[in-house]
Amino acid sequence: MLILFDQGTPVPLRAFLRGHTVKTAARQGWSTLSNGELLRVAEADGFDVLLTTDKNLPFQQSLKGRRIAVVVLGNAQWPLARLYVESIVAAVNAATPGSCTVVEIPPPKSHE
Repeated sequence: MLILFDQGTPVPLRAFLRGHTVKTAARQGWSTLSNGELLRVAEADGFDVLLTTDKNLPFQQSLKGRRIAVVVLGNAQWPLARLYVESIVAAVNAATPGSCTVVEIPPPKSHE
């Protein structure tokens, strides 16, 4: 699969997505695009999955009829996200056109 990392998606995650091609929105020159425009150009360029940390994207953009899938990370901080890397990889591998999956990554427990 061809995967696009949106702004904020932890780049170290790339190493765990073996067998996939990963590109970043920044490297594509798409850093300033709105969500709708990003989905449009990514889909036009053949991306299969958009991996994002924007929890509002599924509420702002309809994915019905789209060829691209969206996987939303519940937390962008790599130290937390790496604890859920198996769930993230599973969500990416299970992504189908027009689907949206949120990988919940709870905040760290406070030590009171």
